[in-house]
Amino acid sequence: MSKVEVSLPDRIDSEIRRLVDQGEFVNQDQAVEELLSMGMSAYNTTTDTQEPEQNLFSQAVEDQQDPAATDTGDDYSF
Repeated sequence: MSKVEVSLPDRIDSEIRRLVDQGEFVNQDQAVEELLSMGMSAYNTTTDTQEPEQNLFSQAVEDQQDPAATDTGDDYSF
């Protein structure tokens, strides 16, 4: 496990100490670790390694329809 030194504003440090004193966390280290983990998950930092299933450009082209090829059921004759 890597070690990181963090400088916190007094109000954040007080909040963390209050949470520890209330029994929300065992100690300040656990509180900081868990709160940082929660913050990271809020940003959804997991990387998506899957490639898109289809090329977006080709999908847009495939979704287009030729108006002359559509069968609307209207039988117009000229």
